[in-house]
Amino acid sequence: MNETEKEIYQSLKVKYNKSALSKRELADELGCAESTINYYISKGINLPNYKKLQGCGNGGKVIFPLHEIATFLANTVKVT
Repeated sequence: MNETEKEIYQSLKVKYNKSALSKRELADELGCAESTINYYISKGINLPNYKKLQGCGNGGKVIFPLHEIATFLANTVKVT
């Protein structure tokens, strides 16, 4: 992890106090709706790497590890 990724990771770790985020939490961080995250997952559009947990209903629960989110955000350019 480079310095930017470490800073983002630490910020997320302090904010959420856990090692992975839900789709809703990721949507909040990215400034979009949870339905957008669902659409991106279904279409394979660029998102942080995620893990699908089995046995959580409707095909499983999706979680996004903080280190994957930090890497994604550090390598994503925000256009204003």
